[in-house]
Amino acid sequence: MAGTKNQATADAGDVGEVDVDDLEYSGGRREQRPWEQKLFFWLCAGFSAFHLWVLVGPVIVKEIDTALGLGQVFYRAVAANIDQELFRAIHLAWGATLGFGFYSIAKGRGTRGIPWYDWLFMLGALGCAVYMWRNLDELQMNQGALYDTPDLVYSLVGLVVVFEFTRRTAGNALTIIAGAFILYAMFGHVFPEGSPLYHNKSLRDLWFAFPYIYSNLGIFGPTLEVSSTFIIMFTVFAAFLGRSKAGEYFNDLSVALIGWARGGPAKVAVLSGIMFGSVSGSSVANVVASGSVTIPMMRRVGYDRNTAGAIEATSSTGGQITPPVLGAAAFIMAEATGIKYAEIAAAAIIPCLLFYIACYAHCDLHAAKHGLRGLPRAELPRLGPLLLKLYMLAPIAVLIWAFVTGYSAFLAAGLGMALCVAVSWLNGFRREGGGLRWRRGDDVMGGRAIVEALEMGAKDCIQLVAVCAAAGIIVGVIALTGVGGRFAQIMQAIAGQNQLLAMLFTMVIITILGMGMPTTAAYAIGAAVVAPGLQQIGVPTPLGHTFTSPFAVLVARRPPA
Repeated sequence: MAGTKNQATADAGDVGEVDVDDLEYSGGRREQRPWEQKLFFWLCAGFSAFHLWVLVGPVIVKEIDTALGLGQVFYRAVAANIDQELFRAIHLAWGATLGFGFYSIAKGRGTRGIPWYDWLFMLGALGCAVYMWRNLDELQMNQGALYDTPDLVYSLVGLVVVFEFTRRTAGNALTIIAGAFILYAMFGHVFPEGSPLYHNKSLRDLWFAFPYIYSNLGIFGPTLEVSSTFIIMFTVFAAFLGRSKAGEYFNDLSVALIGWARGGPAKVAVLSGIMFGSVSGSSVANVVASGSVTIPMMRRVGYDRNTAGAIEATSSTGGQITPPVLGAAAFIMAEATGIKYAEIAAAAIIPCLLFYIACYAHCDLHAAKHGLRGLPRAELPRLGPLLLKLYMLAPIAVLIWAFVTGYSAFLAAGLGMALCVAVSWLNGFRREGGGLRWRRGDDVMGGRAIVEALEMGAKDCIQLVAVCAAAGIIVGVIALTGVGGRFAQIMQAIAGQNQLLAMLFTMVIITILGMGMPTTAAYAIGAAVVAPGLQQIGVPTPLGHTFTSPFAVLVARRPPA
């Protein structure tokens, strides 16, 4: 495999060097000063560790108390007792601080060091969290009623922070759409009374509207709850898996199994996409993990750059519908519908298999049509040694076992992380002098590697924090104005009881609204706007949401994304 990897590196120039950040963000990734790098390294590691303490700690100590028959002795001593809304506020403030630390105001500007105005944004984010902590009881009691001036200022500062955080990390499309919903909340009363877009809120209701949106009825609602729990946990788990070199193992195993076949490198992209996608739940992470190897390999055997990129993008997109760890949209679906996540993951098995069978068939037919061969067998890694390392799949197996047996998702992710560390130590056994000897290498996770995995998981989660916060704005405005119910009436008027026509209408709406947006936001809009309409014409709730989700996933492959 070493030859394959070296050749892939040498041929990388054929593909063109593309900065993933340029594809995903409106702000530029800045170069920090040395002391800023150290500060944000530990802020990232602390972000992940804080969530592990709050989410996994209580589950573990409860199991210990139960096993030892101690009641809740350890639980009371160790578990964090944080109000859920305050926990989400800390999650958002911390995530925004990381976002303003890593992403400059625009590409090519402020790329060296963090400027003063970004420290102000961080201060604003942290100030909002402190204000909520100091006034939590009052804010919760006033929900649905008029707020005073400090509450309005607090919510306005929070909204400005969220909008700029979203613009830098998730792009302009989601920011513009969230802003349009805010404007609609402010000026929807100017539409003719009786029209579908009319609502009876006006500018004088801002004392109510902005704090409403910046509460657990909006930004701190279900979408940010999912971000602060499931998403961060499984993002960190994927980081642990990557740091244990499981990603490289998936690529090597895929090449060994089918790299020799007709159109082998393209089929490797498909197989590695389903393997890494089963734990990453992210199309971008899939491309980063496998695309740097598979795309140059495809170019070597005769694929043009556009076809190679399209195959990798398509196979990586499927990572968001590959169980057991689906994309962030699946966690929001579980929260919105009340369906157990394990049931959603089980329901995704057949669509996932159909998707990848279609991808594989296309690769085979395309290779047959154009006479594209596989890689020389001499360049393939030996399958025998790779089969001896099947223990690298143990974290995924434990994750599936935990889901099937009914353990909490947090405990499942925590066990998976611990097992990633454990199996990495098995990588230290090497054949030397006719026997096995253990020698620590880069593929063995020690204390430093664990902290690096925590840091990597936090970095990977930054964009999702912003997306879920912005999606909360949209969901909050829809709930505040009632436009979702009226949209459902419009769908019913157009489609009547024709479910096929309603689903086609749903597909078009999600495709249009979701262009240029991350999957999570596209699904959140679809779930809030069109899914209720499907339910009104008799489509079961689970089916309506599972129909909405794939089109939200596919918007990542449509212009201008």
